[in-house]
Amino acid sequence: MAGLPGTGKSTLARELAVRASGRVLSKDEIRRAIFQPKEIEYSTRQDDYCLRIMVETAGYLLARDAGRVIFLDGRPFSRRYQIENVIAAADSIGQPWRILECVCSEETARHRLAADTEGGIHPAGNRDFQLYAAVKARFEAITHPKRIIDTDQELEGCVRAGMAALR
Repeated sequence: MAGLPGTGKSTLARELAVRASGRVLSKDEIRRAIFQPKEIEYSTRQDDYCLRIMVETAGYLLARDAGRVIFLDGRPFSRRYQIENVIAAADSIGQPWRILECVCSEETARHRLAADTEGGIHPAGNRDFQLYAAVKARFEAITHPKRIIDTDQELEGCVRAGMAALR
């Protein structure tokens, strides 16, 4: 799951996992599980570490059930090396991969981020519009085949698009 903060990656990943009998591995949930609050730093180094754990966990789960669908969530995949690392890991265990890039209007992302902050419902404490703008400024275009899903559309249509991409 790729895309800027607030574009609906987590919401779509959770729904797709239900429909595909899959599993979501969330960077933000993994970070909270392994680091105490005072150790959380939201750095690239810590994000990369959490992603390595996600990829290793996916490999473990896929070794037990190769037909399972695993959704890697919580990372915008704004840098090419991040996607390259995941693709290399999938290829090394003979697993197919798909990139679903969530996009939405800036207004929608701003609204979602504000709602999540006010409601305290997202596990990442640094997730706000300032982060959105910073990630957008450094986002490197995804050059691999991908399905772009406009999450300004209704969730059901986004799910249909995501399920079609998984086939």
